This record gives sequence, C-alpha cells and structure tokens, in this order.
Amino acid sequence: MSQDMNLIAAVDIGSAKVAAAVGRKHPDGQVEILGLESVRCDGMKRGVVFNVEEIVNAVKMVVSALEQRLNIKLIDVFVSVSGFNVRATGNSCYRFIKQDELIKSFDLEQLLQDSYRIVLQPDEKILHVVPQDYAVDNERGVKKPIGYSGQKLEGNFHVVIGTQSDVRKIEKCIEKAGLRLNGLVFTPLASAEAVLSDEEKEAGVVMVDIGAGTTDLALFQDDVLRYSAVIPFGGNVVTNDIKEGCGVLQKHAEKMKIQFGSALGTMAREDAVVTIPGISGWEPKEIAFKSLACIIQARMEEIVELIEHHIERSGYFEKLGAGIVFTGGGSMLKHLVELTKLKTGFDARVGAVSRARSTEEEELLRMPSFATAAGLLISAGKYPGSVITREQQLFEDVEKEEPPTSKSERKKNNATKSKKPKRDKLEYITGDLFSRLAGMFEEKDTEM
Repeated sequence: MSQDMNLIAAVDIGSAKVAAAVGRKHPDGQVEILGLESVRCDGMKRGVVFNVEEIVNAVKMVVSALEQRLNIKLIDVFVSVSGFNVRATGNSCYRFIKQDELIKSFDLEQLLQDSYRIVLQPDEKILHVVPQDYAVDNERGVKKPIGYSGQKLEGNFHVVIGTQSDVRKIEKCIEKAGLRLNGLVFTPLASAEAVLSDEEKEAGVVMVDIGAGTTDLALFQDDVLRYSAVIPFGGNVVTNDIKEGCGVLQKHAEKMKIQFGSALGTMAREDAVVTIPGISGWEPKEIAFKSLACIIQARMEEIVELIEHHIERSGYFEKLGAGIVFTGGGSMLKHLVELTKLKTGFDARVGAVSRARSTEEEELLRMPSFATAAGLLISAGKYPGSVITREQQLFEDVEKEEPPTSKSERKKNNATKSKKPKRDKLEYITGDLFSRLAGMFEEKDTEM
C-alpha cells in the first residue's frame, strides 16, 4: 500500500470502455503517469449511465488491476463527465471597486462565486465555471486584472451545466465501487489538457473528442476556453450503420470499422473485399472495401458538418489558426483528417497525450482513446465544481435545540464531544493533494 500523498487517480467512464489512470504531479507541474488500465463496458449510452452494476464491475476491475500492479490503495478519484444532457452558456458578472483600492484576488473570487448564481432548469446543476477574461472600466480583454486600478470590474465566464440525476448516477457507480468522487471534469476539457499545446490554444483550436456514444468539443482561442458542446452520437452510430448496411453482426461491424474502415470512399481499394463468417448454417459474406467506406463516409460527414456548425455558432470560425485536433477512440478511423480538411477547409490532426510523461505506459499514451484518462490527472484541481448532490437545508448553520439536561449529564456530553476520533493514516492515499480544490463551490449551485 502506497502512502505517497502526491498520487492522483482518475476514472474515465465511456460508452465503450472504462479506463483508470494513476499519476504523480511533480513540483515543476509535470505529471508522470504510473499506470493505465481499461476494460470493455457497455453500461453507458450517449454519455449517460443506464446500467449501474455493469459500470461498477468495470470500475472495480480496472482499479483492482492498477492497485495490484502499483501496490497502492485507491480511494479518491477524479471522473470524466459528458452526455447529451450537458450544455454550456456564457455569463457575465460585475462588482464595484472601492476608490483608491487596487483589484485583488478576493475580487476575482467573488466574481467567480457570483457566476454560480444563474437561473437553471429543474434538475440542472453547474459542473464548471471557467473564467474567460475581464474588463476594468472601459478596458476589455484583460486576462489578469489583479493590481489594476479601476471602479468597475466585470468578468466573463463559461458555464458548463449538467443534470443532478446524471451526476447522482456517476456518484452511485463510484461509491458502489468502493471509491470516493474527488471531482468531475467535463470530458473535452480533460482531453485538451492532455493533447493540446499552449501555442495551439493561443492560435485558436477546436478539441474534438470522438467517443463511442458522444462527440465532445471545446474551442480555445487566445489561450481561453471560448465554447464547448456535446454532439449526441459518436463511433457507435457508425458501427450501427455498418451493421444495418452490410447485414452483419454488431461485433463483426465493429471489427470491420477498425481494421478495414475508411472515412473517405475515394481512398478505399475497389478490388479488395473482406469475408465475414456467416451465421450458423449460412454462407460467409463478402463486403467490398469501397462499399464499407461509403457507409462510413456518409455518417462521418454528418459528424464533421455538426462540428463545423458549432464552430460557426461560436463566432470564432475565422480565428482558428491551429484548426481541429481529434482525439478519442473514434479519431483512429482512417482518413478522418483528410475528410475533415476536404469538408471544412481547416487544418486537422489526430492528437495523442503530449502533456504528460511515462516510462511504463508510453505505448498506451500514443493511443488517442486514453487522452481523457490522462487528461483527468493533468487537469486535477484546475476546473473546480460541485460534486455533492444533496439538497441544501434551510438554516442548516443553526444548531438544533437540545432538550434540557442536568448539569452532570451536560459535563458528560461535553467530555464525549471533546474526544475526536483517530484518523486512519492511510485513509487518503490518492487524490488528497487536490481533493479540497474540487469541492470549492459545492454549495453554490444548490442555492439556485
């Protein structure tokens, strides 16, 4: 069992697999990934938990594998969150500064807390409030206003909103697996931390994470998160199209997509076919590479068009100097980059983990499907938000009246209260370094 308090643990619950990662953050800010594990899991659809037991079993499997490999005990974990119910909006708040005083970090913290006070739909909760930029009097676009002199400070924030019910399901899965939820991180933000360079974020870039159930995107410009969205389908719809179009089983459709699929029909060989074993009593079936590619291209064009639509909607279509970076399992589809360049005109590339180092998992880090798990370790504590879903009680700070007791009984009770239970030294094994940051605002959104 490890007692290293610098260890961070993360679990990425996807629609096709559950991945877990353990890392260590060094004083220079660099994250070293010590272990990565994954297991197939179909307990989530379109980013929403629907089979709790299946996910719990998968989480237990990957966590147990890591614990045995690294000889540690995992307790606190950061977890990814996405789904078709996640949405984002912009919010602006302002406050006045006292005359002859300079702007302090306290003022920024107050603006951040004020930004949690927005009107939400029933069952919604705030996942993240990400500062974008500030305005001091008439000067706009200020990134670091601390030390400025002015009368009015205004802040612009990007607010990521999910649903209470979806978060509760994630919490239930983590708790039933014997773990504690240390924090939730929106999937494309985690992936971006692992894959994108500072130069790309400054020039303007769209991070697109193509998972099995959803396609998540986050747009950065001038090193600021400007826009994010969730497209409610991903690689699974491509597999389903192959299954229906070619009349094959789901497992064969998935293998065909991975091994022989192409996002561009013109790039597929016309003289090549793949033979699929027939169902018992039926002849094997031959599928032409060209036909397979045309089925895939039709669906991938739809996804790329929706990505382009969101870029236009963001208002930053003309400000993406670095283009589009793909990650996630769906980004491994052949000729996706070529299709994207053809349909959008943007530069594009497939990105793997580049913002963390590892001596044990170099091969896995080159796979885009592990970008989110690694990004959760890198982004730990960077995107504070609420992880507690209990309802806040009115006047919960007011102590309840106790029935009158005798003087001797009061002395006995006070003596009992003064004895604090001893804390197990090995209780916080992973995640303790950032656990308090993740819950900074856990009471804010319950007030709305």
